[in-house]
Amino acid sequence: MENLIEEILKQIGEDPSREGLVKTPNRVKKAYDFLTSGYKADLNQIVNGAIFEENTTGMVLVRDIEMYSLCEHHLLPFYGRAHVAYIPNKKIIGISKIPRIVDVFARRLQVQERLTDQIAQAIQETLDPLGVGVVIKAKHLCMMMRGVEKQNSELFTSSLLGLFKTDPTTRSEFLDLIRTGSH
Repeated sequence: MENLIEEILKQIGEDPSREGLVKTPNRVKKAYDFLTSGYKADLNQIVNGAIFEENTTGMVLVRDIEMYSLCEHHLLPFYGRAHVAYIPNKKIIGISKIPRIVDVFARRLQVQERLTDQIAQAIQETLDPLGVGVVIKAKHLCMMMRGVEKQNSELFTSSLLGLFKTDPTTRSEFLDLIRTGSH
C-alpha cells in the first residue's frame, strides 16, 4: 500500500521525498488499517459472551454514539451519531458492546444506508430481540468539501425491525427518546 500512496503523491504533483511527505505513505497505511479494521473484526469476539438472561421488557437505548466512517464512493470521511435501541426478548447485552458493534460496521468502506441496516441486523442476530431501531445522523465530507459543497446538510437514515416497525407506540417512544436532548 505504501508504494501506491507514494504513486498517488507523485500523480497529484507532489514530491514523496520532500521532508514532510517521507513518512506519509506509512502513516496513510496505518490510518487505513485502523479506518478499515471492521473487515477483520469478529462480531462474536466483540460481544465476547456479554449476553445476559433478563426478564426486562423495556426499551434499551444507547443514544449519541459517535461514529466515523469512510464513504465508499470517494474514500472521504462521514461522521455523526448513531442511536441504537432494542426491546429485549429475555436477553440483554452489555451496553458497551453496542458502540463496539457500531464501530465494526463503521470501520469499513460504507454508504450510510447500508451501515444503518448492518447495525440493526447485527443486533437482531445477536440478541433475537422483539425489535431493533437504529437511526444515524451524519455529515458527509464528500458533500461538504467537493461536489455540491453544502456544509450544513445532514443525512438521516433509519432501520426499524420487529416492534419498532410494526408498533407505532414503540416507534414513537424511540423517536421521542432520541430527539430529547440529542445533538
